[in-house]
Amino acid sequence: MDQDLMRIGVSLPENLLEKFDEIIEKRGYSSRSEGIRDSIRNYIVRHEWMSDIKGRRVGTLTLMYDHTKRGLSNTLTEIQHEHADIIQSSVHIHLDQDNCLEVIILDGDGANFKDFGEKVMALKGVKYSKLNTAKPSEDV
Repeated sequence: MDQDLMRIGVSLPENLLEKFDEIIEKRGYSSRSEGIRDSIRNYIVRHEWMSDIKGRRVGTLTLMYDHTKRGLSNTLTEIQHEHADIIQSSVHIHLDQDNCLEVIILDGDGANFKDFGEKVMALKGVKYSKLNTAKPSEDV
């Protein structure tokens, strides 16, 4: 490899590391480092792809979160009110005593999708967040 490698330290919950180890074994990676490098590359590609959302879009923001996390439900509601112009509907499901799944259906300016998705993703207590977008059928 002609690039200098940098050594970093990462702190992870044990259950997350165990799941990661299972995946790298199934996928045949030679080491955790290989799996982490591949994950980071995929994260960068997705971020770059999502950074190019322009014009009218339709899509969904799917998130799973711990509703018992102090202040999280209120903050999610505030962010949704700030982006009411792009939110068409949402479905909220209680998964168990602590966790909720929400799917928010969006229609509007793609730049606002990105802003909305990034604000939600950054919140402590949000365990999963994925924004999916497409051009409306009239543009396809």
